[in-house]
Amino acid sequence: MKNVKKIVISSIVGVFILILLLSSIKTVKPGHTGVIVTMGKVEDNVLQEGFHLKVPFIQKIVEIDNRIVKLEVETEAFSKDLQTVQTNLAINYRIDKNQSYNIYKNIGSEYENILVIPAVNEVLKAITSQYTAEESVVNRVLISEGLVEGLNEKLNEFGLFVTDVNIINYEFSDAYINAIEEKQVAQQKLLTAETEKQTAITKAEAEAETLKIKAEAEAEANDILSKSLSSNVIEYKKIEKWNGELPTVTGGNGTIIDLAN
Repeated sequence: MKNVKKIVISSIVGVFILILLLSSIKTVKPGHTGVIVTMGKVEDNVLQEGFHLKVPFIQKIVEIDNRIVKLEVETEAFSKDLQTVQTNLAINYRIDKNQSYNIYKNIGSEYENILVIPAVNEVLKAITSQYTAEESVVNRVLISEGLVEGLNEKLNEFGLFVTDVNIINYEFSDAYINAIEEKQVAQQKLLTAETEKQTAITKAEAEAETLKIKAEAEAEANDILSKSLSSNVIEYKKIEKWNGELPTVTGGNGTIIDLAN
């Protein structure tokens, strides 16, 4: 009976020791850092990836993901011309390894909802108000760059760094879309009319040029012909066509006078 009791006690002690050992070891995964919390107090240092020892039941190690994280945000803003712009953004950001404790200590694990998303909404509204709705579509790259700069100004002090912002989509009201389509149709009609007008002008100019060339050619030919018709040539042509008979003249009394006699 005593042996059984010793075995039970030894087993309990062994389990307790094993629990202590397991509670004393923490593995921080690759791409993460560990924030040490001692009885609720966040230590101002971080643990890098790998095995680490901690005081059982007194300390805990909270892992913070320091890899680049993608966050999609759907938000609404107003353009310079007061159009409602529904925007879908993809934000890539990371937490600086050396400041993991800072974000956890001051914001907590809900830093995306508390800090990142509100900052995205604020910066996007400020930038979108600088462009008309149409300009927003054309200047996506400039707006993305402005978002990266503006977000980093707000978030870097907390240890958050935005690496990239992609504008996935813009959506506008039906009324605005219809207005844009009508404008495009009107512009297309105007372009077609201008093209047809230019074609007609080109055709008319070509025809006028053809007539001008033809008239100049005829005038030049007539000039050459008139210069070549000297009086001697004209007389020669008359003689060449004469049949050798002199004309007859009728007298006053009806008598025919033969000039040849």
